[in-house]
Amino acid sequence: MSNSLAQQLARPELLAMTPYQSARRIGGSGDIWLNANESPFAETEPSYNRYPEFQPDALIENYSRYSQLTPEQVLASRGADEAIELLIRTFCIPGQDSITICTPTYGMYAISAATCNVAVNTVPLTDSWELDPQLTDKLNGSKLLFICNPNNPTGSTLTPQQLEPIVAKLSQQCIVVVDEAYIEFSPELSMASLIKQYPNLVVLRTLSKAFALAGLRCGFMLANQGIIELAKKVIAPYPIPAPVAEIASERLTEAGVQIMKEHVAELNQLAAKFKEQVSVLEGVSNVYSSGANFILIRFNDQRWFNALGEAGIVVRNQSNVATLENCLRFSIGSRSEMKRLIETLQQIAKQQAA
Repeated sequence: MSNSLAQQLARPELLAMTPYQSARRIGGSGDIWLNANESPFAETEPSYNRYPEFQPDALIENYSRYSQLTPEQVLASRGADEAIELLIRTFCIPGQDSITICTPTYGMYAISAATCNVAVNTVPLTDSWELDPQLTDKLNGSKLLFICNPNNPTGSTLTPQQLEPIVAKLSQQCIVVVDEAYIEFSPELSMASLIKQYPNLVVLRTLSKAFALAGLRCGFMLANQGIIELAKKVIAPYPIPAPVAEIASERLTEAGVQIMKEHVAELNQLAAKFKEQVSVLEGVSNVYSSGANFILIRFNDQRWFNALGEAGIVVRNQSNVATLENCLRFSIGSRSEMKRLIETLQQIAKQQAA
C-alpha cells in the first residue's frame, strides 16, 4: 500500500476537506496574542489561559525518539481509545464500510465502530487464541483490521514474524492496526520498526499502562505520514491539554523511560510469581500465559468472583465474553496487593474444598 491507497481508502469527503484552522495551527509571531478569543488573565502558574499546541513539540519529539520513528510518523491523542475512533472516522463511511476484529479482544473497537454506524466483521481467534489462518480471506471488504498484541483480555501474544505476512498480504487492500497498549511488557513483539516498510501499518500506543499515567489520557498513533495527515483532519483542534503534555513529556525523557523499565521488570516478576502460586490452587482450571500486566484465569465457577468482591478485591469478570466463561482477569498490582490477593485466593480455595 502506498500513501495513494491511504487516500483511496479514506472517506472521499475528507480528501477535499481543509481541517479546522485553529489559532495554534495557523501560528504567528508577536508579543500580543489577540487571535484565539482567549482570556488575557493568567490565573494559574504555569499559565493555562492560552490554548495548547495542536501537537506539542516536546511531546512528539520525545515519543518519536522513544519509538525510534520520525515526528511526522507520530500523532498524540487522548489515549489510544481516541486513536481507534479517529481511524474509523477517517477511513470508514457510515452505513457502508466495516472493520474487522478478532474476538475475544478489546471491546472499544466494536463500540467505536457502532457509534460511527460502521459495521463490525468478526473473525474469532482459534481455540488456542491464535489468529484464524484464513483471516486475510475473511475480511469481507473491511478497510481496517484491528489486532491487539498483547491481546486484551486474553494476554496472548503474536510475534512480528506472525504478523508481518498479514500486513504484507493486505498491503493493497486494508490498513492493519496493531494495538500495542501493553507492548512495554513484551517489547520484542513490537511492530513499530516495520512502519516505514509498510504504509498500511498503524501501531497504537498509550502511556496508561507501563508509564503509569492512566489518569492523563495520553496515547499515540504511529503510522506513515500519509495516514497521520489524514487523521489530523479529523482530530479535535486542541487534543492534548497543556498539563498532560508537560507531564507526559517529562516521563518520556531518558530518566523517565528508565523508571518505566524498572517498574515493568518488577511487575513481570510479580506476574510470574503470581502465576506459579495460583496455578496449584484447587478450583483453578487454567492460568493463561500473558505478555501484558494482567493474567487471565479460568475457575471452576463464579463463586471465586463473588468471594473476591466480598473480600474487597476488585477484578474484571470476563464471563460475559464468548469463550471466557468463569474467567477472571487480574491486573498485576504492587507487592503488598499481590500478597493479599494470593492469600485471599488460597483462603477461598480452602473454603470451597471443605
